[in-house]
Amino acid sequence: MQSKTHIWHKRLWRAGAGLLLALGLGANAHAAFPDRAISMVVPYPPGGTTDIAARTIAHAMEKVLGQAVVVENRPGAGGNIGMAYLAKARPDGYTIAMGTIGTQSINEFLYQDMHFDPGKDFEPLAMVLTTPNVIIVRNDSEIHTMKDLVAAAKAAKVELSYATPGIGSSVHLTGAYIEQFAGIDMLHVPYKGVAESMPGLISGQVDILLDNLPSSLAQLRDGSRVRAIAVTSAERSPALPDVPAVAEDGSEPMDVVAWFATYAPAGIPADAREALIDASRKALASPEVQESFISLGAEAGTIFGDDLRAFEASERERWSQLIKQREIPMR
Repeated sequence: MQSKTHIWHKRLWRAGAGLLLALGLGANAHAAFPDRAISMVVPYPPGGTTDIAARTIAHAMEKVLGQAVVVENRPGAGGNIGMAYLAKARPDGYTIAMGTIGTQSINEFLYQDMHFDPGKDFEPLAMVLTTPNVIIVRNDSEIHTMKDLVAAAKAAKVELSYATPGIGSSVHLTGAYIEQFAGIDMLHVPYKGVAESMPGLISGQVDILLDNLPSSLAQLRDGSRVRAIAVTSAERSPALPDVPAVAEDGSEPMDVVAWFATYAPAGIPADAREALIDASRKALASPEVQESFISLGAEAGTIFGDDLRAFEASERERWSQLIKQREIPMR
């Protein structure tokens, strides 16, 4: 027969063992992020550069994280609907989004109520890619250079029209920037993404199309209906080596690139944040992603976490000044 002391020691040992087991399981569960699929919100329609960037990085991150990264398009209001959804999501790391220069550094100066604060409601994760914008015309257009464009705009009895994938996009602001330094006025015609704006150009609804290079590159390489007259980066794009940069013909020096970066809701646990940043860093360094982005005329990002936060703040300063100078009204 066991003594009361022996029974008490046995119960104490079991309790201690159970506690250690529970702590061990808790630690393992905590270290296992992610233990289920992650949702990546794209605040724009399918087919555009944001969508392309998201699907490329999501596929590469899956291999690092060992979990699915499911892309979910939530377009509308210049990207604000998707980012507002992220701002209200549970900050556990299982919902992230592909923000852009528009949603993070431009829209707050164009929209009266976005239902989120880009500087406070998100945790910056990784710059995914940067790419120049491109100025495109139909093959039958008499505009072949930036000088031709400026001359045509100044001589036109009816304003030259330029299409973009939407109000407040970096592409729209690129048009405003060109108008400012060239001393011209053009008619901005916003479409709901490049899937609509490219047909608008081809059909003759507009004279010019401004777009992110990746989403128009296939049409430009085909060359049967449209051609590029310039890219907006400081130097030519390796993807279009025969197309000059805007400044090459003596125009105002111009270095405008669109950028796309991932974000989580503010308050995400530190371990989840670091896991996502680490997975992004490894994914972006992979030959698969590097080659994919190069083929699109883009470059993989190299800015992460707090450095990305500082970068987007500088971009907000830049674009807020242009919006004020061009008196672009709020919506």
